[in-house]
Amino acid sequence: QVQLVESGGGLVQAGGSLRLSCAASGRTFSSYAMAWFRQAPGKEREFAAISWSGGSTYYADSVKGRFTISRDNAKNTVNLQMNSLKPEDTAVYYCAASRVGGWPTVAAAKGYDYWGQGTQVTVSS
Repeated sequence: QVQLVESGGGLVQAGGSLRLSCAASGRTFSSYAMAWFRQAPGKEREFAAISWSGGSTYYADSVKGRFTISRDNAKNTVNLQMNSLKPEDTAVYYCAASRVGGWPTVAAAKGYDYWGQGTQVTVSS
C-alpha cells in the first residue's frame, strides 16, 4: 500500500512558477514509476510527466521544456517544477504511482495503482 500526498498548488500569474511536491509512504517507493497528471474542469485527466525508477523521464508535449519532474528516493518524494505557466495549465494536479511502469500503459490514468488527493493550480492571465 502506498499513500500519496500532494502539496504546493496555488494561484500564480501567467509566466510565473510553482513547485509541486508529492510525499509517498511505503518502503518500495524507489521501484515505482511516479507521474503527475492534471485535470481541468470538464476535461479528462491527462498525463503531464513521469519519472521511472531508473531515472528516465518523459513529458507531454504540452509541458515539455517548461516542467521538470524529479524524485528523491531517499526522501520518498517526487516534485514537479513548473515554469512559464500559462492559463491553460490551470487544473487539479495529481501525483500517481505505477508498479508496472511500462510505456504506453503509464500514459493513461488506468496504468496507475495509487493516487494522491490532488492540488489545485490556477494560472491567471
